[in-house]
Amino acid sequence: MFDNIKNILIIKPSALGDIVHSLPFLAVIKKQFPNTKIDWVVAHGLHKFLEGHPMIDKLWVIKKDQWKKIGNLKHTIKEVNELRKGLQASDYDVSIDLSGLLRSGIISKFSKAVIKLGFIESDEGSSFFYTHKVHGSMNIHAIDRYLEIAKFMGCSINKTDRIQYPFAPFDPDPPLLKNLPKDFVVMSPSAGKPANRWHAQKFGRLAAKLMIPTVVIASQAEADIAKKVVVHSNGKAISVAGKTGLKDLVALINRARFFVCNDTGPMHIAAALNVPVFAIFGPANPIRTGPYGTIHTVIQKKMDCAPCYAKTPCSHFRCMNELNVEDVFTIIDQKVAQT
Repeated sequence: MFDNIKNILIIKPSALGDIVHSLPFLAVIKKQFPNTKIDWVVAHGLHKFLEGHPMIDKLWVIKKDQWKKIGNLKHTIKEVNELRKGLQASDYDVSIDLSGLLRSGIISKFSKAVIKLGFIESDEGSSFFYTHKVHGSMNIHAIDRYLEIAKFMGCSINKTDRIQYPFAPFDPDPPLLKNLPKDFVVMSPSAGKPANRWHAQKFGRLAAKLMIPTVVIASQAEADIAKKVVVHSNGKAISVAGKTGLKDLVALINRARFFVCNDTGPMHIAAALNVPVFAIFGPANPIRTGPYGTIHTVIQKKMDCAPCYAKTPCSHFRCMNELNVEDVFTIIDQKVAQT
C-alpha cells in the first residue's frame, strides 16, 4: 500500500511538546521513504521551531488560535478555504493526523490523500475522516504512540536503537548565552494549565538551594512567574523570560547541566537533547506525557486521585500544594551526586 508513495502530509499543528514528540516519527518516516516529499501542517508561532528543517519540504502555517474567535470569522473562512484549495492541489498520497481532533480530521479530509491515517482513539469524531485507523493506545508514551503509525506504514522500529530527534538547524551559540554563567541549571516554572504548576515561590526557594546558578525561562506573557522565581532565589536565579525564540531555547537548554520544570513543552526539548530532566508532575500522567528516556526523573506526590483526567480541575490542587521544596531538592541533590 505504501510502496509508491511520493507525497506525505503530517498534521500536527501544536503544542510545542507534541511537535517535539513527533520528531522521532518524522525521522523514521524519512528513513523508510527517503525520496518522498513530506509537508507539515503547523500552528503559527510554532512554525518557527520547524523552519528550515531539511526533512520537511513545506510548512502549511495555520492561525488556529484565531479560528476560535467569532470576530475573526470572515478572515478564518478565507484562510480555511485557501488551506483547503492548497492541500487539494498538492496531490498527497498519504495524510497522517497525529493530533486526532475535529480540526485535524477536517484538514486530513481537505488533503484528498488516497490514504488518510489516524488513531482509532482519536477525539471529536476525527476518525470519521480517516481511511485507515491505527490502534495507538492511551497507556503508552506519546512518542511510542506516534511510532505505531510508522509501524503500520512498514517502518522498522528497533527499540534497542536510541530514539532520534532531528531538530531543525539552530545557532548553538546565540548572543543570549554570552551574558550567562558558564555552568547553570535551567528552570521552566510555567505550564499550560494552572493545575500543572508548582508554585513559582517554591521554584525560587529551590533555586536558592542549588549549588550552581539557575536560568529561568518563560514566555513574555508569563514573565511575572519567572520574576517571582528570581525574587525568592536569594540572587541565585536569572530570568530570560521573553528573550528566547524557540531555536534559542534549544541552544540554551542544550547547555544546561540539568533541567527543572513543570509538565510543559520545553521539558520535552530537554529530554530530546539528553539533558537530565527533573519534572514536577501533579495531576497529569507521566507515562503518557513525561520526559522520554531513562535518565530523567519525575517528581510526583503520591495521591489516590492522581493521575487525574477530569476536564474541570479540582479546587485544592493538593498534588502540587503538598509537594515541598525540601523533598524536591533532596531528590535532585541525590541524583546529581550520582552522575
